[in-house]
Amino acid sequence: MRRFLAKTVVLLPALVLAGCGGSGARVQSASVTPAVIASPVMISAAAYVATASSIDLYEMQSAQLALQRTQDPATRALAETLLSAHRGTSAQLSYAGRRLNLLPSASLDAEHLSMLNALQATSDFDNTYRAQQAIVLQEGLKLHEGYAKSGDSPTLRPIAANAENVMRANLQALRGSR
Repeated sequence: MRRFLAKTVVLLPALVLAGCGGSGARVQSASVTPAVIASPVMISAAAYVATASSIDLYEMQSAQLALQRTQDPATRALAETLLSAHRGTSAQLSYAGRRLNLLPSASLDAEHLSMLNALQATSDFDNTYRAQQAIVLQEGLKLHEGYAKSGDSPTLRPIAANAENVMRANLQALRGSR
């Protein structure tokens, strides 16, 4: 629900402006991803844990799929890096979450499940994998960066700060593997 509202807040001004184009000018639509949201939205500790755990699960499951399907050494190396990194962030999140009585989810949210299903079905695996990684890593970076700066749990803020650094390193690995 929060993602829907956040996307609506981002899209609403664009829709209003598009409707004002009385001159018949064409407005090109852009693909909107969670990374488009400019400022982090304050979220609760429970929402942070739920979203962060879904990102970690997606990253681990998509990396395992990449290790099974890719023949490209660069994609394989990227998948190994991401799998290792997100096993670490997932373990930290789980430990901190238990201290707060917030257990990370063992399932993907609808958005990440849809992405994983699309990845499983694609005939262009490597390009789809890289494109999805760019989206999810940006989403994770924004989530962790925002929570590290203004999260409501002093227990989770350092976890978010560490995960932010991991996401930055993973984005660098993604850029370097092309």
